[in-house]
Amino acid sequence: MIIRAKEKIREVKDFPKPGIGFKDITPLIEDDTCYNYVIDKIASWAKKRKPQIVAGIEARGFLFAAPVAHQLRLGVAIIRKKGKLPRKTVCVRAPNEYAVEYFEMHSDSVHPLQRVLIVDDLIATGSSSISAIDLVKKLRGKVVGFASVVELVFLKGIDCIKKTHPDVDILSLIQFEE
Repeated sequence: MIIRAKEKIREVKDFPKPGIGFKDITPLIEDDTCYNYVIDKIASWAKKRKPQIVAGIEARGFLFAAPVAHQLRLGVAIIRKKGKLPRKTVCVRAPNEYAVEYFEMHSDSVHPLQRVLIVDDLIATGSSSISAIDLVKKLRGKVVGFASVVELVFLKGIDCIKKTHPDVDILSLIQFEE
C-alpha cells in the first residue's frame, strides 16, 4: 500500500519557483484508500507515544493532523504563519527553502508538560519542522513525536531535526531519494 500511496504523489517541476520539484499530495488525499492508510499508519505510530494533543502545521499538515487527532480522540492545536491567529500568540522564526517566515500558536494551545505530536505533510530541509518543535517547546510542551507523510531524503532534513532535537522521535512514511 505504501508503494501505491507514493505513486499518487506527483512532482510539479519549477513550482513555486524555478529549480524546485514540488511534491503534490492532492492525488494521495483524493484517493480514499491511500489517504486512510496514511492516517491509520500515523495514528498507529503516534498512539505508542501517548500524545495528549496533536499539533498540525499550516496548511497541508492540517489535512493529516485533524484525522489523526480524531482517531486518537484528541484535540488539535494549530501552527500558523504569523498574523493569522486572532488571540495572544507565541512566535518563532521559521526560515524555509523559499523565505524567512514566522510560526505562531495561541499562547494557551499547549499546556506546560503536555505531550504533543506534531504532524506535517513533508520534511524537506527540516527547518520548518525544527521551528515547529521550537514553538511547542517555547510553550513548555513535550514533543513526543514528529510525523510526516513525505520525506525528501536527499535534503537531509531528518538529520538536521535530530541534530537540533535528538529527543524527538520522527516518522516519515514515504521517502523520495531525489
